[in-house]
Amino acid sequence: MSAQIRRIDLTRDYDAHRQEYQEAIENVCRDTAFSGGKYADAFDREFAAYVGVPYACGVNNGTSALHLAMLALGVGPGDEVIVPANTYIATAWGVSYTGAVPVFADCTADTWELDVSRLEERITPRTRGILGVHLYGQPFDYAGAREVADRHGLFVAEDCAQAHGAKFQGRNVGALGDIACFSFYPGKNLYAFGEGGSVTCREEAYHRHMTRLKNQGCDVAYYHDEIGYNYRLEGLQGAVLSVSLKYLPGWTARRQEIGRRYEREITNPLIQMQVHPACTEPVYHLFVVQMEERDRFIRYMADQGVECHRHYPVPCHLQKAYAHLGYGRGDCPNAERLAERCVTLPLFPEMREDEIARVIELCNGFR
Repeated sequence: MSAQIRRIDLTRDYDAHRQEYQEAIENVCRDTAFSGGKYADAFDREFAAYVGVPYACGVNNGTSALHLAMLALGVGPGDEVIVPANTYIATAWGVSYTGAVPVFADCTADTWELDVSRLEERITPRTRGILGVHLYGQPFDYAGAREVADRHGLFVAEDCAQAHGAKFQGRNVGALGDIACFSFYPGKNLYAFGEGGSVTCREEAYHRHMTRLKNQGCDVAYYHDEIGYNYRLEGLQGAVLSVSLKYLPGWTARRQEIGRRYEREITNPLIQMQVHPACTEPVYHLFVVQMEERDRFIRYMADQGVECHRHYPVPCHLQKAYAHLGYGRGDCPNAERLAERCVTLPLFPEMREDEIARVIELCNGFR
């Protein structure tokens, strides 16, 4: 068996930039700026500038970002928000935490993103908005979702947890909708040394409200204007993220180079690729493919020293946590089919050329 090729290997980034990361952490420790503070604030400014919006509100993780975004948009008990069935479950948690109900919609059969042609059938008098996900680093059809939303007086929020740097019609994700949420969980295209997240927006009122909420409901210390949360971004994570943000454009270019090579050179007809519309620039957070014999393929790759994963084996509408909503098999058939057939291949910026070639060779050799 050849040497192990991991699905993602974070040690290579750390080894390459060890001194910068350690200096950033030492600065925070020297200033004892651990909870929020100047390093977290500096990253907020830098990340807002990167996305192309006036405001970024750093928080402790991406799930908290989704929660605060829904609260800032006024979502609460009795409301409904449409979310994709094909996403990580945290997208739905952000809605549920407010007391509202996530309404699951299917993905398309080719892009595997939210199917905007099925949105209107999910809209009821209780619908407040649409929460789309740029899944795997591929932007969803924001223009289509916006058109439906505007017709019905709804908001459009973005879950950008897997899409830092992706573009739709030439514009950065995170700067498209009414509000947008990012995760910096380890392994994301931009990641913290632990947990972290951000909410980006153009409206000062949203930013001000989320800043209060994440700080225990305070604008002034010890004066609590509403029920709040302890959702601050740690100073250590802000400092680390400021280092990583400098390298994100280069990492993105390398991800795109690898992803496009996979698309050109993996020619096995048993393997179905994700479609990327011409108006989008994906960033290949995950390189997900479909195939009938998914589990046998994963074992085959493992036997050859290549690690593959499954993102995600159970769609949101069929998760036990949402059984009370009454969804069943057949309600979101494209998401269900993908969940049964999905495989994630290794892809990360520090992959060596021989590793990329080996993955391609093995994919083409599968029978």
